Amino acid sequence: MKKTLVSALTTALVVGAASTTFAAANPFSDVPADHWAYDAVSQLAADGVIEGYGDTTFQGDKNITRYEMAQMVAKAMAKSSTGNVSGADKALVDKLAAEFSDELNNLGVRVANLERNADKVKWTGEMRNLAYSTREEGKHMTNNYKTRFRLLPSAEVDENWHVKAKIDADVKINEDGSNDGAKLKEVHADAVYPGYDLKLGKMAYFSDADEGLTFDTYFSGAQVSAGKDVKVTLSGGRMNLKGETLWDGVDEAADFASLQAFGAVGKLNLSASYAYLKADSIKTYTGEDKAGIWSAGGRYTFNPNVSVAGFYAENEKADKGNKKSGTAEVDYKGADKANAGTWGAYVAYRHVGSNASPMPTFDTFNDFCDAKGWEVGGTYVPFKNVKAWVSYFDGKDLNDDSSKNELFGRLSFYF
Repeated sequence: MKKTLVSALTTALVVGAASTTFAAANPFSDVPADHWAYDAVSQLAADGVIEGYGDTTFQGDKNITRYEMAQMVAKAMAKSSTGNVSGADKALVDKLAAEFSDELNNLGVRVANLERNADKVKWTGEMRNLAYSTREEGKHMTNNYKTRFRLLPSAEVDENWHVKAKIDADVKINEDGSNDGAKLKEVHADAVYPGYDLKLGKMAYFSDADEGLTFDTYFSGAQVSAGKDVKVTLSGGRMNLKGETLWDGVDEAADFASLQAFGAVGKLNLSASYAYLKADSIKTYTGEDKAGIWSAGGRYTFNPNVSVAGFYAENEKADKGNKKSGTAEVDYKGADKANAGTWGAYVAYRHVGSNASPMPTFDTFNDFCDAKGWEVGGTYVPFKNVKAWVSYFDGKDLNDDSSKNELFGRLSFYF
């Protein structure tokens, strides 16, 4: 087995005469030629975790010592600690650290079991403050305020698999300040393999192919994505419609399946999708006990600051109700929560029929079932990891042409 590595790496951590003497009187045995560590270090070097991989060799067929290997592992650990190492490479570094822990301890590098495993579980989260002011013709204006506390834990299983979850707790500020307790919104196992990604469990389903025109909700089942120039995502399982749908009153889980496809031609990103749902209570709204919703559209990016997008969706299974939806939008710049002072703005025209868009992503449709009209909005980051949203919708009901207006605001703190 050919093993290459720049010779400087074998002495990178040897500092001063004491270390040199220690190496010369090396008490450690050779690492066997067929040991997995050679391939692991070679992979880390090829990925740039250990710098300098190139022209020299592991001295032909001569095995390097465990002490020399430990020096390379320590170098990799130092790079990994910066947080700029991929999950797969991080797993290799941890595995090597466990294998050569005695040698590393002799080098003064602590790798106690607790330290090696502490970062396998990570927590991030968000505190989200939401406000809605809704006005419908012939009705009193309503105002709703709530705070959402969200936790996003993730745990490493191995170099391919991770377990992720989402836990939400909402506080109803304008009512009695009560909450319904924390709810487990998502929990799924994710795998990344060459050529495809896989998810299993309860997960978010966002209709990326139409940028949320049709769905922004959750389902339980499986999802697989594959492809490079043309990416295809297949999802299937059960979707709980209660509380997540514009089909107000549906209290049932539906059989669910979808196929989404994405591709690009220069600055134009194109996409299409088809989603199928089947549940008895859907019939009240669509005339059938099933929904077959297809969508298509794209986004053209003129430059880093300006882009336009348009999408259309239709429920081919519905024989009554508003079964068509569409949106057209112009975006300027964009707010990045990691960079204070960044901002973005947009203007859009929405036509949202509930049978084509049962669970859309638009915040200004929080209380509407069917509406069309204009929407404007913007985002701003006043401080790092603090992001604000504001949007306003001015439109009409698709059924009776009565006016519908909603003002939405959100302030999020990320940690």
